[in-house]
Amino acid sequence: MDERLTLVEHLDEVRTRLLKSVVFVIIISCVLYSIIDVLIPMLARPVKRLIFIAPQEAFVVNIKIAFMGGLFFSSPYLLYHIWEFVSVGLEKKERRYVLIFGLLSFVLFISGCGFGYFVILPIAIKFLLGFATDVISPMITVSNYVSFVGTIIFAFSLVFQLPLIMLFLTKINIVTPVFLSKKRRHAIVAMFVVAAILTPPDVITQLLMAGPLLILYEIGIMFSKWAYRPA
Repeated sequence: MDERLTLVEHLDEVRTRLLKSVVFVIIISCVLYSIIDVLIPMLARPVKRLIFIAPQEAFVVNIKIAFMGGLFFSSPYLLYHIWEFVSVGLEKKERRYVLIFGLLSFVLFISGCGFGYFVILPIAIKFLLGFATDVISPMITVSNYVSFVGTIIFAFSLVFQLPLIMLFLTKINIVTPVFLSKKRRHAIVAMFVVAAILTPPDVITQLLMAGPLLILYEIGIMFSKWAYRPA
């Protein structure tokens, strides 16, 4: 591809890649919608049964699940187009760094999603439903449940980027391993604040996020030590 593109050519390339990406997401979303009867029971497994209280609620949630799933499963294709567009203007060394950071970010993103769904969600649901009694019976609407699941998965996909952020800040000489180690107490306070902001408003989910954040922070310090080069 010609590296000296005019502004119009750049805009045309953005439009083309954006159109391809949108079409691809729509196609994947339609495929997922065709198997929505399989996806809903998989999502509802921790609670076993969901209800809807508005005529359009189930339909809207089905569309929402299919679309969010379409974005998730299309992410490698979307990242490919982003990489192809950005890499043209980068030097060889810059391309290598962007590619490495991009792949690490994607791996951490998938890991965060999986950890949130397979580990944190069942624990949080079991704890929260444990408050049910003979008088208080849980009747969870499908829209509220999907929002709850989406919030947990999205939150953990974000916080799993912490080691990469710390690595990046070290590479550009903003922080050092010594600085990160000294500020550990401050970081712990910040983690609980972040957990309170990103998670649903219950203490157990916040604690379940703060715990992995502490581990991720320590992993970030190890990454920082590996990347740090004294001036």
